[in-house]
Amino acid sequence: MKTAIKFLFTLAFSLIIQIGFSQNPIIRDVFTADPAPIVHNDIVYLYTSHDTASVDSKNYEMKDWLVFSSTDMVNWEYQGAPVSPKTFSWATGDAYAAHCTERDGKFYFYVSTFHKKDENSNGGAAIGVAVSDSPTGPFVDAIGKALVVNEMTTDNKHGWDDIDPAVFIDDDGQAYIYWGNGSLKWAKLKDNMIEMDGEINYLNPENFIEGPWVYKRNDLYYLLYASKGDKAEQIDYCIATSPEGPWEHKGVIMESVPNSFTVHPGVVTYKGKDYFFYHNGVLPTGGSYRRSICVDYMYYNEDGTIQKVIQTEEGVSAVL
Repeated sequence: MKTAIKFLFTLAFSLIIQIGFSQNPIIRDVFTADPAPIVHNDIVYLYTSHDTASVDSKNYEMKDWLVFSSTDMVNWEYQGAPVSPKTFSWATGDAYAAHCTERDGKFYFYVSTFHKKDENSNGGAAIGVAVSDSPTGPFVDAIGKALVVNEMTTDNKHGWDDIDPAVFIDDDGQAYIYWGNGSLKWAKLKDNMIEMDGEINYLNPENFIEGPWVYKRNDLYYLLYASKGDKAEQIDYCIATSPEGPWEHKGVIMESVPNSFTVHPGVVTYKGKDYFFYHNGVLPTGGSYRRSICVDYMYYNEDGTIQKVIQTEEGVSAVL
């Protein structure tokens, strides 16, 4: 009997250790992708795409965007699905990568989906903006039409190049939006956050595919994006002294992820630590169309360059 009890105790302790040190992926009850974290009032809000494709599906099925929150980077509370393509009367199709930012007490949620054929567009990928007084919604269409339609960008022939928006507000209050597939587009935003201020600009960072993420740290600006790897996307980055560039390519900071062709970066500093969010396909029945978000630590060198991000099963420790 004592031997059996000792065996059960050892097994239970082993399971506790395994569970305690296997945080990634951080969301396990649904399939999530394209992480977009922000910090507001000492809470991390994580906005995600939502993969709903079947195990046998050969394409994406993404019907809404989800939001989770955490105060310790380990325990994530589901806050609902506050936005979907149905939020926008002009939209049709799936809910691709999105980005939320706060300005003057309002939260602006920039989404990529597809546009109906109507008087404003012949279809193709488009970017919309929803707005709310709360980081968890409810959100409503802020414009009543798309901010970007396919006809506004002509450098690529394919109809899905206007995806993956990322918004950055500089210290002087100037807001910028970056987006694209196949090439990187960017433009200034007016203070109202729902109109462009000037022309659309085009960039071709080395190995760029999609999924830009822009932020500032100290005196440097960082542009991260999904790039061309040997067999699947990886994460490259550039550095500049202005959000308008010129951008200097600095290399790869994260290799391709397991069991997913795509990867998507998200960066946040919280309680004195730097965190790197991404997705992979490692959950049971997961894959390129059933992805899961992970988070690991991010470290910088003294000159501001970024060290390679190490993908771990352990993830990060709780912070108080």
